[in-house]
Amino acid sequence: MKKEELIKYIDKLTLPKILIIGDFALDEMVYGTTERISREAPVLILEHYETKKILGAASNACNNVSSLNKGKAAALGVYGNDYYGGELLKILKEKNIDTSLMVMDETRKTTTKTRISGSCSQSITQQIVRIDRQTKTPLNKETENKVIENIKKSIKDFDGIILSDYHLGCLTENIVNCAIEEAKKHNKIIVADIQKNMEKYKGATAITPNQPDSEKQVGFFIKDDESLKKAGEKLLTELNLEKVLLTRGENGMALFEKTSEGVDFKKVPAYNKKEVFDVTGAGDTVVATFTLGLCAGLSAEVAMYLGNLAASIVIRYFGCHTVTVDDLKQELT
Repeated sequence: MKKEELIKYIDKLTLPKILIIGDFALDEMVYGTTERISREAPVLILEHYETKKILGAASNACNNVSSLNKGKAAALGVYGNDYYGGELLKILKEKNIDTSLMVMDETRKTTTKTRISGSCSQSITQQIVRIDRQTKTPLNKETENKVIENIKKSIKDFDGIILSDYHLGCLTENIVNCAIEEAKKHNKIIVADIQKNMEKYKGATAITPNQPDSEKQVGFFIKDDESLKKAGEKLLTELNLEKVLLTRGENGMALFEKTSEGVDFKKVPAYNKKEVFDVTGAGDTVVATFTLGLCAGLSAEVAMYLGNLAASIVIRYFGCHTVTVDDLKQELT
């Protein structure tokens, strides 16, 4: 697809209003410079100079949506009654994300991943250790019911829904079933960004898995176009989906759609793959852009091209990053 064709579609990404349901998390980045080895134990002593808090997991998908559609995004997930819960809500609000549907659960920790990194004058900054604060068990019944209630009362107000599953317990089977049923009831597009347990998402509009996870699901390796098409068709059929957007890293993306004549198969190479630095969070960018495109009435092929373009931008930055419609336009001009 020519660049001139894509540019005319980009502004449409700002129109849809999207609800993101899933595992919301915070990434805390702690930086220090090396001082000396401790006398107490053979460990480094770091002189702290900066702490950054960044939206991760479903929070990053939500942030990507808000960045593209200028704040027409709402978060529906669970946080704990702790310091990081307050920080998570604060940062979501700073990114123009509606947090009124978020549910607090005193029995759970706010999912937080703290990365401690050090550097010295002779070296680059390197991560030393990561500390995870999280509750990975499924939601208790009371909290699950609150999430379901918020889905039922709000879903009619959105053009589309993203289910962002990082396997941290929020997207229980009952919550997923409710979201898909309510989306169908109100004729809404619902897209799931998933890594495993794909059967749980039967009946969604689309899924956006990566190739390794797709290979595990279908039970064979994707080696060529023939096996790629076979995998896409198997996912469409067995999961009762309308579309599958399969992300393939340096090999780009593949799109599969059900049609009256069978399955339509298209693929696109990775855009600017020579400039890759860090793929962290790229999947969140893809599902955000692809879903906005579908909800804006664009063809799935155009939505795929825009998702591919957006991903090519964020992977040039270390850590999670977001893009705007202006970034997309600038990339094409």
